[in-house]
Amino acid sequence: MSTTHTDVLIVGAGLSGIGAAYHLQTECPDRSYAILESREAIGGTWDLFRYPGIRSDSDMYTLGYRFKPWTNASAIADGPSILQYIRETAAENGIDRHIRFGHKVVGASWSTPEARWTVEVERSTGERVTFTCNFLFMCSGYYKYEAGYQPDFPGVSRFGGRLVHPQKWTSDIDYAGKRVVVIGSGATAVTLVPEMAKTAAHVTMLQRSPTYVVSRPAQDRIANALRKVMPASWAYFLTRWKNVSLSMYFYRLCKRRPERVKKYIVDGIQAAIGSKVDVAKHFTPRYKPWDQRLCLVPDGDLFRMLYVGKATVVTDEIETFTEKGIRLKSGTELEADLVVSATGLVLSSLDDMDLKVDGRRVEAGKTFGYKATMYSDVPNLAVSFGYTNASWTLKCDLTCEYVCRLLNYMKRHGHRQCTPRNRDPELKAEPWIDFTSGYVQRAAEHMPKQGSKAPWKLYQNYLRDLLLLRFGRIDDGVMEFGNPGYAVGGQVKQAAG
Repeated sequence: MSTTHTDVLIVGAGLSGIGAAYHLQTECPDRSYAILESREAIGGTWDLFRYPGIRSDSDMYTLGYRFKPWTNASAIADGPSILQYIRETAAENGIDRHIRFGHKVVGASWSTPEARWTVEVERSTGERVTFTCNFLFMCSGYYKYEAGYQPDFPGVSRFGGRLVHPQKWTSDIDYAGKRVVVIGSGATAVTLVPEMAKTAAHVTMLQRSPTYVVSRPAQDRIANALRKVMPASWAYFLTRWKNVSLSMYFYRLCKRRPERVKKYIVDGIQAAIGSKVDVAKHFTPRYKPWDQRLCLVPDGDLFRMLYVGKATVVTDEIETFTEKGIRLKSGTELEADLVVSATGLVLSSLDDMDLKVDGRRVEAGKTFGYKATMYSDVPNLAVSFGYTNASWTLKCDLTCEYVCRLLNYMKRHGHRQCTPRNRDPELKAEPWIDFTSGYVQRAAEHMPKQGSKAPWKLYQNYLRDLLLLRFGRIDDGVMEFGNPGYAVGGQVKQAAG
């Protein structure tokens, strides 16, 4: 079995992995690195998902990289445009030459005496190879790529039409002139419904309960105006901070004045739809804003399709599939040629790989997240995990900056190992993400915990994280540094320095 060594090994060539590589080669140019990508293409989520209307649900001035201005006129971008943006970033900076496609990480084992990770990889050919590295940077996302969450619907085997999950969308799926039912009310569902309604005979969004849906302009007029009078980098910087500030303000308002925000959102929907839809029944959730992620619809496209009658919303529960469609618990039957099960993702932690530290298996659900970037008692490993209440890349950029600061600090001080240690007996475990969403609750026990106070607390606050990760102390009394021992004659000796 062949072995390849690099200073840093990045897992994943999606939005996070390409960003990590840029930061690494810019801020730590003396460090060698490689990117392992299980699939055969760059892009991660934006290459995997192919369903109709696939787009961002965050503005591209914050979902884009800090170092590469988004210059497209559309602030809410379609999937192919985002994919092109990621691939351009990789090509312009020579990052694509460092990617090993068809390399799936199946296990990683840390050795303290050697101060390195041994990473077991399975190629798409079935061959097993080994990589070693001094630092492992996981940028493989937060969900399983193999399949999404598919409930076990009663009677589905007798359905005469086609049932598909958006994560498994293929180009041969034809919905033009067809009756379509989209099961779900999350970000994927509110994207699919207006797009499919353009050519389908009719689209029904079937939801068990309502979700908060907010309309936002597809283009940012201020950003487009700024680009006409100043360099693109300046316009991008100003727009980015404008949008960060607005999103932080709105999130705080949701937490402090939930009923006020709820009324604002619901009134906005009522104004867009009028009496065409029962807004109280179909668009007024039982929970508070940001107890689950809000859904974004650009230029109110979903509301427009509901208004003209190309789409409808039904709030009910499924009793069983039938030969012609779906029978609901109310007794109503929805006839369908195609059913799209937009029922969510299956979350995963550490890409579900077998992780060991000095022979001890690491269970992510029993660890604490340190600054939301590393795991307690796991050396030389970082994870890129974005925000749930803002753009994913905002947090990933900060995480990459922190990892580079950490690596440079270790080099200056002659350290080979860094490990977050929880020595606080009063630290209480809290859920990693405080969301009531089904996909979060299903995976809660397998995700790392956050602590009741810093640096183990996950604040979901960009400004606070910026101060902590970009400017905060590296040696903070919680991170343990060392120049690990090495084996001599069967005993572990302390390395010099």
